[in-house]
Amino acid sequence: MMDAKPGKVYVAVGNNLVDGLATLEWVLKKWSSHSITIVIIHATTNILNQFVYTPLGKLPASSARDESLEAFRMYEQEKINNQLSQYIAFCGKIKTRILPMEKTDEPIHEQIVELISSFRITKLVMGMTFLKSSSRKSRGSISGSFYVHRHKPDYCELFVICGGKLVSLREVNDEGLMEDDQGNTVARMREKAPFICCLGKVLFENSFDGRYSSFSSSSPTNKDSVDSHNQWENNFQELEKYFQELLSSKSDDEDCPRELNKLTLHQNRANKIEDLRVKLNEAHETIELMRRKAKENVKRQEKARWALNLCSQQTEEFEARTNEEITNRMEIKKDLDRAKENIYEIISDIEESKSRLRSIIELQSELSNKLQISTIAKSSAESQLEKEVTMRVDMLRQIEELRRQRDVIHRRIEFCREKDAIGMATRITELTCSYKEYTAEEIRFATDNFAERLRLKSGNNWTNVYRARIKHTTVAIKRFDSVNSLSPELFQAKVKLLGSIRHPHLVAMMGFSSELRCIVFEYMHHGSLQDILFPSKRISPRRNRALYWQDRLRVMSQVSSGLSFLHPADRKPIFHGNLNPSNVLLDRYLVAKVHGLNPKAHAFFDESEVIKDVTDFGLLMVQLLTGRSWARPVEEIVTLGSLGLVGMLDEVAGSWPSDLAEELAGIAIKCLSVKVYSNWSIASVMRALDVVKRKADDLVSPGDHLAIVGGKQMEDPEDVPRVFLCPIFQEVMKNPHIVADGFSYELEAIQEWLRMGHNTSPMTNLSLKHKNLIPNHTLRSLILEWQNKRSTQPP
Repeated sequence: MMDAKPGKVYVAVGNNLVDGLATLEWVLKKWSSHSITIVIIHATTNILNQFVYTPLGKLPASSARDESLEAFRMYEQEKINNQLSQYIAFCGKIKTRILPMEKTDEPIHEQIVELISSFRITKLVMGMTFLKSSSRKSRGSISGSFYVHRHKPDYCELFVICGGKLVSLREVNDEGLMEDDQGNTVARMREKAPFICCLGKVLFENSFDGRYSSFSSSSPTNKDSVDSHNQWENNFQELEKYFQELLSSKSDDEDCPRELNKLTLHQNRANKIEDLRVKLNEAHETIELMRRKAKENVKRQEKARWALNLCSQQTEEFEARTNEEITNRMEIKKDLDRAKENIYEIISDIEESKSRLRSIIELQSELSNKLQISTIAKSSAESQLEKEVTMRVDMLRQIEELRRQRDVIHRRIEFCREKDAIGMATRITELTCSYKEYTAEEIRFATDNFAERLRLKSGNNWTNVYRARIKHTTVAIKRFDSVNSLSPELFQAKVKLLGSIRHPHLVAMMGFSSELRCIVFEYMHHGSLQDILFPSKRISPRRNRALYWQDRLRVMSQVSSGLSFLHPADRKPIFHGNLNPSNVLLDRYLVAKVHGLNPKAHAFFDESEVIKDVTDFGLLMVQLLTGRSWARPVEEIVTLGSLGLVGMLDEVAGSWPSDLAEELAGIAIKCLSVKVYSNWSIASVMRALDVVKRKADDLVSPGDHLAIVGGKQMEDPEDVPRVFLCPIFQEVMKNPHIVADGFSYELEAIQEWLRMGHNTSPMTNLSLKHKNLIPNHTLRSLILEWQNKRSTQPP
């Protein structure tokens, strides 16, 4: 019944790998048809705590260094781990585990008996080398096996394996016999030899003396001998026998007293005297023998000293080689780790390549499917193409017809343009060559009864400026408060003064209304220089703009040109009296014109006022150079000098040429110090600025003269296609709409035209059939494309 279900089988194996594998092989064959668990019993050894194994045998551990002992321990432990790994690998798929025995001073055979009782081991397979290879206190392997056989519990089956074969233990007449499976005696267990055998060992000394003499001849006292390594090789066998004799002599000395005691017990009382006499003679002989042994021991001690010296030398050499071996092993281990890492990287690369290959295969399959779909789509597209070709032929016919109609329309448009140009020229001639007095109804109709939405600004001198349209022309109407503003006499004087002045850089008066105290001026599309240099929060982003330094120089030159017209040398000068950035206005193309003349300036002439105009112009130049609104006294600016102003140039204007900026700063300082420079007039300023302007024109290409207005470049009116301009505003349209007359207008302009009650076309003056406004997306796309090309062109 126990063989039917063996369960766990405990196998005790020693340090002999071959014998251990043979024992495990016997176990696997024995229970090959059963499901078992093998528990390998292995007794760990602590021999290194007392001895060190060397080629000379066991030496005391105190004779070796701590580093060497640690290296020996690591080496022995690694060897034991490898051996146990081979045992486990040999068992294959059989469940196997290791049961290490604890390190105690108890003999190994007694510890095995206790282990059987502790774990209630029912099957124990023990190899002969298990007890023999143990370094603990124990009997021989045969006697130890008989001890375990005698003292084991009855429920435990003991199998002793020798050389891979099962042997049986039996006792006959107090003598232990070990037999194989055929009944042949393999080994016997005898008692110790009697005391007389101890005396027989002395005969061994004669031959030992001969060996000693030969040993002494090769001792280190011979100065012509070979090196220590050759001495080791030559005398290794002699040293080994010597250590064996030392060990045997110790055991002999212990057995002799016991044998003497046994002999005395067996003598008869009658022969006691004779026995004592014999023993006395034997004692004398023993004394002589002991004396000889004492002399021999002296020789042995000398021999032992020599052997210890030789062993010490060889131990040092062995330690050096051991350290070198440890270093080599560590390097090999590092190389092995690196090789493993490389292998892991290669494996990961292979896996990644496999995944990529799978992705490529999937992609190939997907592309194949798409190719099939594309082929089908191609076939359908070809059939569709045939249909499209047929439709294209029909469309070409329609296009030809449309082109013919377009040519007719173009001829009509050209006719209308010529007519409009003639009318526009007539109106401009009428307005520029003379001024007209408008009725109150005309002014109210043009300003939509002074609508708040058309008001441009409110002045501090009780004036309001409105944008209006008179005869299809955009104008600015300035209305004076009849109570707090100019008197009728001053108003008429102002009208007379402004009507008598015509200059490209002075804002022209186009008419007036005495009834409403209004003056009609030409419309300046981009407002004042104040709004550009120092924009306020109420200024809309559309009016927020920047000027490059070329345009600022041009503004200086144009303003000086206007002032020089007012300050002639051949007649009484007209001074401005309040020249500042708010009185310098800019038209559609950023042409600067001076505004805000005082009628009193013409009536009363004062030289100091003319000097004030020059000083104000110098301050205006400083503001254009630095982009700052100077509120400090003029003397502080003069103290800075031209170099100080150059260091404060406005970065928004771009990169100023240093020499030109320095010249402009010098002109501005002279204007501010006009009292010092008595011969410095506005005409001198204009001539100096013309010189600087010519230098700037030589430095800058024509394409660089474009100003930046509202975040985009100002186009030269000569380069703008006429079809892109609104017929009412004369500006590039942003949202063109088609009206019933066939022309396109800016949506804001045509809505304002219709809101003022007009039922006729602004271009043909014919009645409109309807007032529907249709967005002209085609024209808007063309305008955007043209603007994009202009913005991407290199300067």
